[in-house]
Parts: sequence; structure tokens; C-alpha cells
Amino acid sequence: MSASIDTNSWSCPLPLKDYPAIVLGHGGGGQLTAELVEHLFKPAFSNPALDRMSDSAVLTLPAGRIAYSTDSFVVRPLFFPGGSIGGLAVNGTVNDVAMSGATPLFMSAGFIIEEGFPMESLARIIDDMAAAARAAGVSIVTGDTKVVERGKGDGLYINTSGVGIIPDGVAIAPQQARPGDVVLLSGTLGDHGMAIMSVREGLQFETTIVSDCAALHTMVRDLLAAAPGVHVLRDPTRGGLSSALNEIAAEARVGIVVHEERIPVRPQVRSACELLGLDPYFVANEGKLIAIVERSQGEAALAAMRANPLGAHAAIIGEVTDAHPGMLVERTAIGASRVITMQIGEQLPRIC
Repeated sequence: MSASIDTNSWSCPLPLKDYPAIVLGHGGGGQLTAELVEHLFKPAFSNPALDRMSDSAVLTLPAGRIAYSTDSFVVRPLFFPGGSIGGLAVNGTVNDVAMSGATPLFMSAGFIIEEGFPMESLARIIDDMAAAARAAGVSIVTGDTKVVERGKGDGLYINTSGVGIIPDGVAIAPQQARPGDVVLLSGTLGDHGMAIMSVREGLQFETTIVSDCAALHTMVRDLLAAAPGVHVLRDPTRGGLSSALNEIAAEARVGIVVHEERIPVRPQVRSACELLGLDPYFVANEGKLIAIVERSQGEAALAAMRANPLGAHAAIIGEVTDAHPGMLVERTAIGASRVITMQIGEQLPRIC
């Protein structure tokens, strides 16, 4: 168990340390719920808004527009190379808020826990969440816990919401993509999805495939400072690059062209996709972003991405066109063209 959660210090009338696994009573609103909050959640997430222990957080927001996002996390397995559902829940929410150009400030966290879930695993996940929140500079200010019967919850689900402030003058939305803009990708495709699948399928490679799970708000901040002509930001999570670019093309009523040879994919990720019959363009990412930027600012935007530790493999991968509106087209390495459509269902379920 993480050093920041010391069960030896728990000394309530019905000590939480006497329960090595979650029981239904931990979600019942009584003594066990109070102990779970007091000895696990509150120490990990402590901040002035949360420590009031009210039914809602009272927050002071800077003047301006807010970005607000909500998400749910059902990834399986809960722990994977490069992270866990805890860090994923924080970083995923931070990124959703940041894709509006906002500075993330506050989060909520709701937990649906299955009866019998190991207390030590829950402590590890809470620690991961707390560490990710500290790294991102966000506060988890309110939350909720429910426990469901054994066999009804698959371990743990987490629901989050996030709030951030959008700076004056920033107007980022899918509809802002314009013909002539360039399309940038901040790094290699498919790392998160293939990290999950390599664990599920027991695949072995010369090097371990590690999730790219990370908070991207500092990259967004630097990108906006270097290239005020950023029109669109999107993190290609479920559905991957294909779904993200198809959605943008449809919303803006433009065409998008990408170039196969420019799109970075790690060799082990490509190999895993080939083994499993998957296309990297459809695989989820949790630490990458797409930026659509005025062409004149494309190189400045690329330099800003590459200056960030998370953007070492950033590339300009394509452009926006007024041809074939609503469609994503790839120019292949042999000079052919193919239309890349959105997948009908989900290529990889339970990936985030």
C-alpha cells in the first residue's frame, strides 16, 4: 500500500483496517462510509473546499468563461503499464477541459465500488488520483461513493467532472477548422490502447508498451502562446485519430487530408495492432492531442509541442481542404488515396 495512506493510524470505533475488502456498508451512508471518507478519500484529496465536508463545494472562480466536462472511466484492467484507472480519471478530465483552451482548476470524483473490492487496491488508485491531481494543479473538491453487490460492478468505476477557466480571446471549437489550416498530432498513436490490450491478451514484446496517460494542459498553454491561430484542439481518446478527425470534418463541413508517412506510430504498437488485426488510427490515446492551426503558424505550433516533454514526436500530419467536405482522406506512402471512415462500434471496449 502507498506510504501516504497508513492503515496503522486508523483508530475509529470500527476501524477501517479491520475491513481488507469493501463491504456494502461502505456505501450505506453510515459509520463505515464516514470512515472510508475520513481515512482514505479526505487525506488523499485534502484542500480547503473539500475539507468543509459539505454536500457541495463552494468555489471562487476567476472572472471569465468556464469550460465544464464530465466523463466516466470503466477501463479493464484497473492497473496497466504506465498507470491505473485513478490517474486516467484525473488526466482524462483535465485534458477534456484543456481542449477548450481552458486552465483546469477543479474536479469532482464519484466512485462506484463492487462489494469485495480489495481495500489496498482502492488505496493505490486513490493515491494515483491524488498524485495526478497534484501534478496537474487541480483540486478534487467534491465526490460521492456508492457500493454495489458482488458481481454487479466489475471492481470499480469512476465518474468525474472538471471545471476550468478559458482565457479571454481564446475561441476553440471543431467548427473553427478552415481550409488551408494544418493538422498537427502531438505524438505517437495507439500507446494507451495497445498497453491495455497487451495486458489483456498477454502479448510480449522486446519492450513493454506503456500507456501515454498524461495531462496535456501545459502543452495547450504553451501552444496557445506560440500560435494564437489555433482553431481546434481534440484529444483522440475512444475511436482514436480517425473518429476525432471525422467528427471535426463533419462539424466544420470541411475535408481533412492526412499523410501516412508523417503519422508517428511506435514499432511495437504497430506490431501489436497487426497481431490483433487492429488499425492504429482507431486506437485510443490518453496523452496526445490534435491541433488544427492557421498554416502560417504551423511551424511555431510544432516547435511549441516539441518543446514539451510530452511532444517529442509531434508532427504536422495533414491539412484542411475545401474538397470532399465531411470526409477524412489519407494519402498513402505509395501515392494512393483512401477514405477513412468512423468505426461503427468500438474496436477496443473498456479502454478508458
